[in-house]
Amino acid sequence: MTMPPHDVCYRALAARDPALDGRIFVGVTSTGIYCRPICPARTPKPANVRFFPSAAAAQEAGFRPCLRCRPEISPDAAAWRGTSNTVSRALALIGEGLLDGEAGVEALAARLGVGERQLRRLFDKHLGAPPIAVAQTRRILFAKQLIQDTRLSMADIAAASGFGSVRRFNDAFRKLYRRSPSALRRRRAAALSAVTLRLGYRPPYDWEAILAFLGARAIAGVELVEKDRYARTIEIDGRFGSVEVAPGRAQLMVTIRFPQVRALLSIVARLRRLFDLDADVASIGAHLSGDAGLAPLVLRRPGLRTPGAWDGFELAMRAIFGQQVSVGAARALAGRLVARAGIDVGAEITGDPRLSKIFPTPSRVIAADLSTMGMPRARIAALAALAEAADADPKLLDPVGTYEEALARLLALPGFGPWTAQYWALRALRDSDAFPAADVALLRNPAVLTKGRRPTPKALLARAEAWRPWRAYAAQHLWTSEMDAVHG
Repeated sequence: MTMPPHDVCYRALAARDPALDGRIFVGVTSTGIYCRPICPARTPKPANVRFFPSAAAAQEAGFRPCLRCRPEISPDAAAWRGTSNTVSRALALIGEGLLDGEAGVEALAARLGVGERQLRRLFDKHLGAPPIAVAQTRRILFAKQLIQDTRLSMADIAAASGFGSVRRFNDAFRKLYRRSPSALRRRRAAALSAVTLRLGYRPPYDWEAILAFLGARAIAGVELVEKDRYARTIEIDGRFGSVEVAPGRAQLMVTIRFPQVRALLSIVARLRRLFDLDADVASIGAHLSGDAGLAPLVLRRPGLRTPGAWDGFELAMRAIFGQQVSVGAARALAGRLVARAGIDVGAEITGDPRLSKIFPTPSRVIAADLSTMGMPRARIAALAALAEAADADPKLLDPVGTYEEALARLLALPGFGPWTAQYWALRALRDSDAFPAADVALLRNPAVLTKGRRPTPKALLARAEAWRPWRAYAAQHLWTSEMDAVHG
């Protein structure tokens, strides 16, 4: 397990140091409780504490969550991120609920293209707990958050957090917290029309940059970007809703409107990836600052994140739109597609009349007439081929197998070259090392020029070797610096 030395962890605990929040959890042997290192409770003696790399590891060791510091809202900024793509992809699938039903670790390993024993070893090495324990911890901590932060019924909370029945939920909760779920419920006078949750992260967080990036690409009717707000429509399994995100203190405030509570856990997992909430930007920035060209960019924006994507198919379509055109032109083309193939929904579903359209599914793209899109015929054919492939294989754009295998599936489709595939991997797969070296904006950035001359894609790739495993973040710094230069 990747852990700082015991004395370093204890000093962080004694100082309530937020730098290790999300990277370590503290088990107190005298109470049987585990906490975040920022817990306001009295600091225990060094002999009475154990440190764990994850909440699941602490619970596997027999500790129960603290009710004061609330481990369920801690940032997930484990130090190992960037070193194991297999674990990252496994956690993404667990976040989507793969282990909430009858599927076991064998099915998870098969989706990842690794052996079950190898997957267990990786989880033990990096998280200190097996995959099933990680999934169970995720369910119970999410349930705890819903109990305290919403007025959902216990039956809805059980369903939303992946429990098969209220009885199983009650039994698991009593076993862990030694009290009933209803004993923790905060009474409120008014019912909520939507679910509002807090999603933690490890500061700093460059909200301005991520909002500007998403705003420049926002599709009218589907997304809405304002000064302190991002909102968009969503569709999951044929049901419609919306999400709204606003900044808070070391957390994002998320409001979810969706008719099926079972989807809440998956929606939260997608939002964490979309807003890159689990990045340890201090470690990433320290690594990238070793490059003389990147160092001033990291200094200027120390909390910069790499925006993810809500949906892999949607981003793949938008990546095709972005080939050899400006960001604004790609945005306009995406808007034309939504006008032709999207679905109109009412404000009673989204909560905002400006959010009125749903990005089309593969089947709706297939049924639409794309001939008047105002694009080259080859690119229209690429859109159609992608839609047909994704409709035929719903798992085409899932993180199945290795990242290389996922990219190979894309590259086998017409219209997908290395730039498009790498850009898609950077945002949809959350591959921290993806790098579209042929990107024009990267090649012309002053930070990578050599004696005033642009490097070739091959030369830029060679230089980027030193940036691994964080090349995606290097690319984001370069893109953002160009945007800063344009807007002064």
